[in-house]
Amino acid sequence: MAATMKTPPFRVYVDTCVFGGAFDVEFATATQTFFAQVRLGRFSLVVSALVQDEIATAPLPVRELMEEMLPFGATAFPTDEALLLQAAYIEAGILTPRWADDALHVAMATVQNCDIIVSWNFQHIVHFQKVPRYNAVNTLKGYGPIAINTPAEVLGYEE
Repeated sequence: MAATMKTPPFRVYVDTCVFGGAFDVEFATATQTFFAQVRLGRFSLVVSALVQDEIATAPLPVRELMEEMLPFGATAFPTDEALLLQAAYIEAGILTPRWADDALHVAMATVQNCDIIVSWNFQHIVHFQKVPRYNAVNTLKGYGPIAINTPAEVLGYEE
């Protein structure tokens, strides 16, 4: 009898709006299901210091959820490598300097070798025109592609 091999959890960078999404009527169900699957070990989170800074002024339930989720992954910090990749995204015109923090989320996830970024930011991160452009810059800079999805798109379902 062959032994079954356990698949390692996906490394998932979670941006700021996902934590808030757990308390938003439109996004709550998918977001809460996503975090339930994190608790079950399907995903290993990467939460950046940037996310932590952005959440510092969020409502208490959002801050508490982030604190609860921190043991389920790692904390990433901005590095020179991530800052250079952020600058490359801006130079490529994917985002303007006004949205540099959104570019930094993508850069940090890429540099941290995450499999997926989950976000509810449809304007700057989860956007059908931007995702291939982020990945084109990643390729030019020697990085692999990164998937960018909403929490609803990465949920596992029992068969």
